[in-house]
Amino acid sequence: MNNKLCGIGEALIDFIPGVKGQRLKDVPSFTRVAGGAPANVVGAVTKLGIPSKFLTKLGDDPFGDYIVEVLQEAGIDTSHIVRDKEGETALAFVSLASDGNRDFKFYRKNSADLLYRAEDIEDTILDDCKMIHFCSIDLVESPMKEAHRKLIHMAMKKNVFISFDPNLRFSLWDDLDQLKATVNEFIPYADILKISDEELEFITGYTNIEDAVPGLLEGRVKYIIYTKGKDGAQIYTKNGMVEAPGYSVEVRDTTGAGDSFIGAFLFCILRDQIEELNSVSKDTLYEYLRFANAYAAYTTTKEGALAAMATGEQMEEWLESLK
Repeated sequence: MNNKLCGIGEALIDFIPGVKGQRLKDVPSFTRVAGGAPANVVGAVTKLGIPSKFLTKLGDDPFGDYIVEVLQEAGIDTSHIVRDKEGETALAFVSLASDGNRDFKFYRKNSADLLYRAEDIEDTILDDCKMIHFCSIDLVESPMKEAHRKLIHMAMKKNVFISFDPNLRFSLWDDLDQLKATVNEFIPYADILKISDEELEFITGYTNIEDAVPGLLEGRVKYIIYTKGKDGAQIYTKNGMVEAPGYSVEVRDTTGAGDSFIGAFLFCILRDQIEELNSVSKDTLYEYLRFANAYAAYTTTKEGALAAMATGEQMEEWLESLK
């Protein structure tokens, strides 16, 4: 069946603090977990039961070995991941405030993922795929940016859905105007665009999502998914808006929550073998949003990103417990 998800971008090691409520400089110990936004999204889809593959370059180092192991354990096809002696596997140190929110310090000056090239992408890579997914971290000027362009154009030719979650990380860009311009350059390529309430004003200049929607529903864009954390999510299409409330849970760690949300939403589209996004009913979109909200809520009750995400079976039990 040609319904796989193909993710492209960074996979890295998140070092999660042993103690909450401290600034990064004061955290005494960390636990490593495999992460990286596009890898997390692919992981969510795979753990829920849809096969996926991931495209990146990792350092030929122990951290790269660990990431490949974790992705394989989640069921992701890692056979297209390139290993490299020139670059190193990226690291991110995270501190968690007492409410579960995060502060980052990235180590990726010589990051292997940015050395992934358009030539590394096989011409047949999308033959069994229905969707690709990418984020903005790896859209800095680099060979990896050109690899994104190639995969996006391949997807457009093959009628493969394109999903984009900007997932802004300001500290990784020397020039924030360049970040804004790059995100806005790639938005019109996406069929599905996810934006959080924290990102809206930076990307669009508007503080109100309703004001931003007309400018965003351009190019190929069919869905704008607007996430509001525990307050749920909205989806805007040419047919109007659908809103679904969030879930109140005891949050342990918000790492990967947004990734798990969009992963669960994309899983629904792939599972139901949707051919035409604009033909999906408002009732169905509501169910997709509810499922994605519940999936993200589950992820926040555990520590880490990929490791915290539910399998299909765990999700069924979780949904029962929320009733």
